Amino acid sequence: MSVGRVIAFDPGSKRIGVAISDPLRIVASPLTVLEAGDPWDEIDALLEEYQPTVIVVGLPVSLSGGEGPAAERARVFGAELERRSGRSIRWVDERFTTRTAEEALIEGGVRRRERKQSVDKVAAAVILQHYLTSQL
Repeated sequence: MSVGRVIAFDPGSKRIGVAISDPLRIVASPLTVLEAGDPWDEIDALLEEYQPTVIVVGLPVSLSGGEGPAAERARVFGAELERRSGRSIRWVDERFTTRTAEEALIEGGVRRRERKQSVDKVAAAVILQHYLTSQL
C-alpha cells in the first residue's frame, strides 16, 4: 500500500480547483480554489505545505475521448506543474466531474452562491477520489 498525500488540480480557464488526500490515500478532500491567471506562487506554497508524493491533473476530454482546446490548456498547465515540482503528473479523465460536484453540493443543501465558490474544489476532489479508487 502506497502512502503519502496526493494533490489534485482541476484546471479551468478562470479557476483551478485543488483537492488533497489524507496520508493513507483513502479520502479526497476539497482544499481551495485558485484564480487561473498566475497561480504559481500559490501552487508552489501548496506543494511545499502538503509535500504530496503524487500530483494528479484532470484532463477534460470530449465524450468521444478526443482532446480539444480545454485539454490542450490542461496539458500546458500539467507540463508547467511537472517542470516546477520535479514530479511526473498522473492524468485523470475529468468527464462529468463538475456535474457530479454540482449535484453533490445541491444534495447537501448548499446555496447557489456558495456552490459557485466551491464547485471547482469539489470537482478536484471527485477527480482525486477517482484516482485513489483506481489505485486500490
